[in-house]
Amino acid sequence: MVQLKNRVYLASRSLRRRELLKQIGVNFELLLLRETPPRGVDIDETPLPDESPTDYACRIAKAKAEAGWIQLIQRRVPLLPVLAADTVVSLKGQIFGKPENSAHAEEMLAALSGQTHEVLTAVAMIELDRVRVHLSNTSVQFRDISKREIRTYIAVNEAHDKAGAYAIQGVAAVFIAKISGSYSGVMGLPLFETARLLEEFGVEVLR
Repeated sequence: MVQLKNRVYLASRSLRRRELLKQIGVNFELLLLRETPPRGVDIDETPLPDESPTDYACRIAKAKAEAGWIQLIQRRVPLLPVLAADTVVSLKGQIFGKPENSAHAEEMLAALSGQTHEVLTAVAMIELDRVRVHLSNTSVQFRDISKREIRTYIAVNEAHDKAGAYAIQGVAAVFIAKISGSYSGVMGLPLFETARLLEEFGVEVLR
């Protein structure tokens, strides 16, 4: 019988993922993976040659969870399941991650204007030698966006740490004509898939 518990480690810097995990009543402690060059990075997020957006999201989410587990062992802290996630925007098979700068963000949003794209969020969990990954795939249709609107949006400073250079829960909601799938998945943590994954590891939700 799986022993139920209600505490995990969250390997993410995302405020949105923290808020969403709190929303379903799960207690967590943060594991902050290194993402800046001076100290090196824990995960190389460069896509592999010919890697599909789906494979990429699943691979990176799994790698984040595994890096978090290694960190627990190194720190000699109590071993609890580690939850991690990765979100990418895909347009015609092209992977859109976080923009490198404002010009890159403007380029991404111009490409998404008037198009339907996919938002893929993979959620991974690890405990001991057991790793599982669940994937959420949501279709998002943008209306046509003018250059002025794009530049005004970038100036709001929502775009810079978001996959595809936009946040659905922010000002960019005015660009979205239609969504089919998981709203929380577009935010960065699909709650349906996350709850299923937590339950597989004996972690209670809605407590």
